[in-house]
Amino acid sequence: MSRITPFASPLLLGFDAMEKTLERISKASDGYPPYNIERIAADSGAPERLRITLAVAGFSEEELDISTEENQLVIRGRQLDQGERDYLYRGIASRQFQRTFVLADGMQVLGAGLKNGLLSVDLIRPEPARMVKKINISVSQ
Repeated sequence: MSRITPFASPLLLGFDAMEKTLERISKASDGYPPYNIERIAADSGAPERLRITLAVAGFSEEELDISTEENQLVIRGRQLDQGERDYLYRGIASRQFQRTFVLADGMQVLGAGLKNGLLSVDLIRPEPARMVKKINISVSQ
């Protein structure tokens, strides 16, 4: 029995990759670390930005890695072993994580900053140039 998907319409050609991306996102539902996504309004000629803020308490700059892979922003954290410690209670999570965000075409990472246990990643999407392309029709005999 074949599975019918929303992208099976004959009017949606070439959206196979998007369908696979949506499936991958739905499977990655781990809630750690918690994050916010906010829109920062355009000001004085600068374009509108998006800011992703992750709560990464206990992680240092060296233990975090931010990269873009294809159209995905991947944020990884792995705490280094700090030697033997004798915890009476350990409530601060120190597990490794990987958080992936799918980026629309043209999205660019402006930069990232770590302050007070919060990792902020700023993104912009430059306004694309509007193009109209004329397609010639060939007549065959």
